[in-house]
Amino acid sequence: MDSRFFDACPDLELVLQTGGHAYHLDRAAATKRGIVIALGRRATKSRVVVPELVFGLMLGLIRQIYPLTTEMMKGGWPESIGGSLAGRTLGILGYGRLGRPVARLAAAFGMKVMAWDRGSSHSVDEFVVKRLPLDELLAQADVISIHLRLSEESRGLLNRQRLSKMKPGAILINTSRGAIVDEPALVEALQENRLAGAGLDVFAVEPLPESSPLRTLPNVLLTPHIGWKVKDLLHEFLEIAADQLEEWLNRKLSRDEVLNPEAMAISRDRRGGLDP
Repeated sequence: MDSRFFDACPDLELVLQTGGHAYHLDRAAATKRGIVIALGRRATKSRVVVPELVFGLMLGLIRQIYPLTTEMMKGGWPESIGGSLAGRTLGILGYGRLGRPVARLAAAFGMKVMAWDRGSSHSVDEFVVKRLPLDELLAQADVISIHLRLSEESRGLLNRQRLSKMKPGAILINTSRGAIVDEPALVEALQENRLAGAGLDVFAVEPLPESSPLRTLPNVLLTPHIGWKVKDLLHEFLEIAADQLEEWLNRKLSRDEVLNPEAMAISRDRRGGLDP
């Protein structure tokens, strides 16, 4: 949704964005035209379904479920000695809306949990995890799970240098944004078995190119950006959008759920509005 899109919709006054971000939308262009963008951040099921996928990828890698299933489907009975999550250390990058439920699941599996945040302030949480500087966490964690928003600070955060600091034999899980990880450097680390495996739901370029070496590595599990794609969450998104539309028409949509409340300063005809 860019300037050209908005020019083609002169009566558009409200965009209901299902989910907590709007990377695909030109905020400045919308604001200039007085178009309000509401976010679906009140959704709660994403805090369940994304962590579930995180542990699906973890278990799939550590128990070698996919390669074993593949051999079984061919008629084999492969020999395998897998690992266990219990007793291993999980390092969470981004201890927020998704990082916290991941930590709770990790504790249920008997894992030790540590975390790193980009900011220095830590909100109160009844589940206490050990906080470490990024390089220390990378060196100590058996599994790294990424739960950061994509920003200029997080883009390329796990570059070649930082990937080299990860504990030998560690596993990387990324259900956040592909651009946070240097993909060519990750491929090298996996090819050289410096990392035991990677579970990836997101990629620098999506759809993932057919020529990507990630598609051929035996120690990788890939899913096509499905972390949030479950029926329950889609239903919740639609319910939230319907509620927000009703609130907008009654001029009661909360400013806290709007990405660009400054758009209301643009004088134009509107059928709805924000809660004063």
